[in-house]
Amino acid sequence: MEFALNERLAAGGFEIARMHGCRILLKNEANFPWFIVVPEVPQGIEDLHQLDEQTFAEVMVAVRNVSRFTEDHFRPEKLNVACIGNIVRQMHIHVVGRSMDDPAWPGVVWAFEGKRTYGEGEAGKIVEAAREFLGRC
Repeated sequence: MEFALNERLAAGGFEIARMHGCRILLKNEANFPWFIVVPEVPQGIEDLHQLDEQTFAEVMVAVRNVSRFTEDHFRPEKLNVACIGNIVRQMHIHVVGRSMDDPAWPGVVWAFEGKRTYGEGEAGKIVEAAREFLGRC
């Protein structure tokens, strides 16, 4: 199977790593610690229930590791984890750290209009920290 990352996902963030059959991305949205886990599965598999048991387990390990990094590094009050895919149909799982002082609280991050991209060097520091943490998992 040849895997190709959706262009919109690729353009919207920074690649951190590949682990457990998934690509791990940092979304270029500096208001929130927002990561995307993209399972390298065949086109047409869009929802978690469509995965075989072994692939589902591997994807969940990747999601758990990214969630642990987000919790450890950013200390959010709440983690939002979702596999939505209404716009980008390629299966991907969002892991977003939320806090009561974030600019979209308590609303959803997808509809937030005050988007802010990372400044020079900001994303690189997060990517390196994530690679170090995930490399120990």
